[in-house]
Amino acid sequence: MVSGAAPPPPPESGAGSSSGVGREETKGKGSARGRGSRKASRPRFAFQTKSENDVLDDGYRWRKYGQKAVKNSAFPRSYYRCTHHTCNVKKQVQRLAKDTSIVVTTYEGVHNHPCEKLMEALNPILRQLQFLSQL
Repeated sequence: MVSGAAPPPPPESGAGSSSGVGREETKGKGSARGRGSRKASRPRFAFQTKSENDVLDDGYRWRKYGQKAVKNSAFPRSYYRCTHHTCNVKKQVQRLAKDTSIVVTTYEGVHNHPCEKLMEALNPILRQLQFLSQL
């Protein structure tokens, strides 16, 4: 932040909502700072699963892009991105420190494409339906 710059305006009632009001206000001022420059929050979903495997098969394909040691835990947190070229979903996987048999998987965002495993399973059925419809 530049020294001597004016602080951002105080939040209005309803701050933290994703209504887009903050973006419209800052657009005309030409300022890249303030509430409008923050990325829109994406939905987050967390699941706790009792499992010996850290990474559970959820039907999507993931690429690991990082790992980080977590305070008060012997188990690291792993970071993954969906490999589909138009999808920005991320997930974090970590074991609970209190109960190491539980894996916590947190998804950030919503997939914008069909599940690969589902499509692989449906392809033979779709081919049969296509064949039968041609008879």
